[in-house]
Amino acid sequence: MKNKIAICPGSFDPITNGHVDIIERASKIFDKIFIAVLENPDKESFFSLTERLRLVKSSVSHLKNIEVESFHGLLVEYARRVSAKAIIRGLRAVSDFEYEFQMALTNRKMDAELETIFFMTDHKYSYLSSSYVKQIAVLGGDIKDFVPPAVLKKLKGGKKQ
Repeated sequence: MKNKIAICPGSFDPITNGHVDIIERASKIFDKIFIAVLENPDKESFFSLTERLRLVKSSVSHLKNIEVESFHGLLVEYARRVSAKAIIRGLRAVSDFEYEFQMALTNRKMDAELETIFFMTDHKYSYLSSSYVKQIAVLGGDIKDFVPPAVLKKLKGGKKQ
């Protein structure tokens, strides 16, 4: 039987409990998952790439079939490099689907062997986004139910540390 390898790409700025939930569920299906943290110098991130990698690694350290890496460029090229045959994407609402559907079709056009697999978010995370988490933290709100402990510690008080 072939190894089932997938990629879970994103900026993870920061990783949330919604991301972790999808990664945990996908880890039961795939032999190996590469969490591919997007390195995009054209986009200003709240956390540096190094910080995002560290926070993601800390948040998924309990999962043994996960590897965390950064990538830049085309996702299909990264998939070929790590021999992945699937992309894992989370959907919170119908509004996510249109964007994700277009991206999945574009990726399939570039590599017909690469499948996109959508995971519906758990209802308790359906409203959650990294953008909201950052905004709440910056304004001094409580984010303990939204993010893993490492992210909470980093965002405590609403400041980058």
